[in-house]
Amino acid sequence: MKIYMVETNGLPNLSEGNTPEIHSLEYGCWATEVLNGLNIETAYVAGASFGGLICMKLGLLSPERIKAAFLLNPGCLQPFSLRLKNLYYNLLPILRPNETNVLTFLEQAVFCKPNHQLSPTAEKMLVDYEVFALTRYKDNTQKPYYMDRQLAQFTVDTFLLEGDQDLLFPHQKSIDNARKHMKSLKQVVVFPKVGHGIETYDKALNFIGKTIQKS
Repeated sequence: MKIYMVETNGLPNLSEGNTPEIHSLEYGCWATEVLNGLNIETAYVAGASFGGLICMKLGLLSPERIKAAFLLNPGCLQPFSLRLKNLYYNLLPILRPNETNVLTFLEQAVFCKPNHQLSPTAEKMLVDYEVFALTRYKDNTQKPYYMDRQLAQFTVDTFLLEGDQDLLFPHQKSIDNARKHMKSLKQVVVFPKVGHGIETYDKALNFIGKTIQKS
C-alpha cells in the first residue's frame, strides 16, 4: 500500500497562500486534480481537522474516487468552538508568537500529555515550524466551516475518529451532528485522553490501517 501525505493548498507550505472558495466545491476540484496528477483511480482518504473538510469536498464532487473516508477530529461537523478556554489558547500564539506560547497552545489544545504527545525531537521541530509560520507567513487561508445539511449529500463510507480532549471541535457535538446528517457513517471511535492533533496518535493510525486491511 502506498501512502501519500499531500500538503493542502493554501496552508503554511510552499503554495502561494491562497485557497479555493471554501464554501464551494473548488477544493473538491483541487483534490481530484491531485489524484489525477498521481495517476490514482481510487483511494482511501484520511483528513484531520481542515483536512477532514477537504475529504468531504472530494467526496461530494468525485465520490467514485474514494473507497472510504476517515475523518479525524474534522473541522466540518460543527463551528469552531468559541469557548473562552479554546479561544485563549488559540489566540495566545497568534498575538504573541514565540516558542513559549506556541508550546502552551500545543500542550493545552493539540496534545494531551502524557498519553498523547510527540517525541522531544518532533515537538521541537513542530514548535519551530509554528513560530516560523506565525512570524513569516501571511495567512490568506479561508477557515473550515460547519457543513450542516450538506453533510447528507456525502455518500462515501465514512469512519469518524475523535479525541475526547479536542478543544477546537469538542467531540460529542461532532459525533451528534455526524449521526444526524451522515447516512454513510459506518463507525465512530473515540480515543480517550487524545487532543485535537489526533493524526499523530498511533492508535488512531493503527485503526485506519486495520480497517483498510479488513476491507
